[in-house]
Amino acid sequence: MHSLYARRWLASILVTLAGAMAPVAVTLAQPAQPAQPAKAAPAQGGPEFVDGIAAVVNKHVITLRQLEVQTQAARQQMQRQNVPVPPDDVLRKQVLQRMVSQELETQEADRLGIRVTDANVQRAVQTIAQRNSISEQQLRAEIEKSGVSWNDYLDGLRDEVRMDMLRQRVVDSTINISDGEVDSFLRNQARQGGQRQLSSAGGQAPAAATGPEVLALAQILVAVPEGSSTSQVNELRAKAEQLLAKVRGGADFAGVAASSSDGPQALEGGNLGARPVQGWPDLFVSATRNLGPGQVSDIVQSGNGFHILKVLSRGQAGAGQAQAAPSTSLGDSQPSLPEGPMMVTQTHARHILVKISKVMSDDQARTRLEQLRQRILNGESFADLAKRYSEDATAPQGGDLGWLSPGETVPAFEQVMNSLSPDQISEPVRSQFGWHLIQVLERRNKDMGEEYKRMQARQILFQRRLEPAFEDWLSQLRGQAYIDNRLDPSASSGKH
Repeated sequence: MHSLYARRWLASILVTLAGAMAPVAVTLAQPAQPAQPAKAAPAQGGPEFVDGIAAVVNKHVITLRQLEVQTQAARQQMQRQNVPVPPDDVLRKQVLQRMVSQELETQEADRLGIRVTDANVQRAVQTIAQRNSISEQQLRAEIEKSGVSWNDYLDGLRDEVRMDMLRQRVVDSTINISDGEVDSFLRNQARQGGQRQLSSAGGQAPAAATGPEVLALAQILVAVPEGSSTSQVNELRAKAEQLLAKVRGGADFAGVAASSSDGPQALEGGNLGARPVQGWPDLFVSATRNLGPGQVSDIVQSGNGFHILKVLSRGQAGAGQAQAAPSTSLGDSQPSLPEGPMMVTQTHARHILVKISKVMSDDQARTRLEQLRQRILNGESFADLAKRYSEDATAPQGGDLGWLSPGETVPAFEQVMNSLSPDQISEPVRSQFGWHLIQVLERRNKDMGEEYKRMQARQILFQRRLEPAFEDWLSQLRGQAYIDNRLDPSASSGKH
């Protein structure tokens, strides 16, 4: 099993917003390095770490040597993070489970032809630095201070970008949020806002004064494979009940997660990170609603198995509370819903686009637009020329882009558009799509508060659905694969 709850994204590398950053999760970010044969001695009673096979995933072999390298790295990481390290044989099984899941994702990305460019990686670096309010140079310094080379970090980040692109390809398009769901969400938010105001009138500070409530969770997951029989499900529930009793009996939650959880965060003690409450799946919110820090939920059943949740912290964003795991992903931020009017300046514009191709060089495209601009200045219709020459989908409408709000177009286009007066025509403008001529038709000020609120509500609902949907997809992928797990035959599957 793998998950978006800790959608890797090197979150364990950047663990605090204030102060020095925590040790890097080498096994998540760093590619396997060749083991030193003379130093890779097996533990007492363990397998011989030569060139034997640990697992076969479809036609790909994971060797015992590769497993040992990853296991050593995982052990070091857990020690740095003060997560109890399970016995060697258990640790190897946990690490191998994660390697199998990662290999399945990699194979699917290969099958779909998903590639990551250097520009993709650079944008990811910029986003992570911005999310943590540091410069790229400071990010690099913190990574290298943690003992990981910058090149290894970028290699790991490249893998994460690729997996995020895979998720977008196979899952995002399957999630549809209806207008009715948005309406219901906004009504519920309005009711909660009214309750906060009533609490404030009674002498308590409103939650909105310090920002949205932030919840940090850890989990122990007992996965239920797709197609499990009723007796198998009952056995797995009994296992979950035993683990819950163990934790409530005083066992260290992180240690139990590390040794027994099927979740991808097992070796991080099950830590799922922190996020606004509204960003967690509904099942998790309901199960932990009345729990305080340090308390553990009852068993929560989802389509992926049985979850045991622990509340690590709960508080208001901006209330001086340090965040244990800031967002280092590119798509999981949870903005607060806006309150009151939100006035923006909209621009009604049209354009003519000439794309760069094998038969149209950069200079030729610019020259063509210069010629078209002169024809327009001489009296020809912008709309007619757009219909004849523009290579944009708006060509049939004379290049009309409609009313544009800030941020709806790429920066190069928007910057020039904003500098134009109504009826003015730009010089040729270069963007990643090609060369443009832009004409501003008119401008207006509009209150976008309601539209923006609905957009943000839709985003929050989408994020709630995304994680369970991705879990379901990965479970199906695993169920369809041929997996020969030599260390844990019960985790094997025989499908080709």
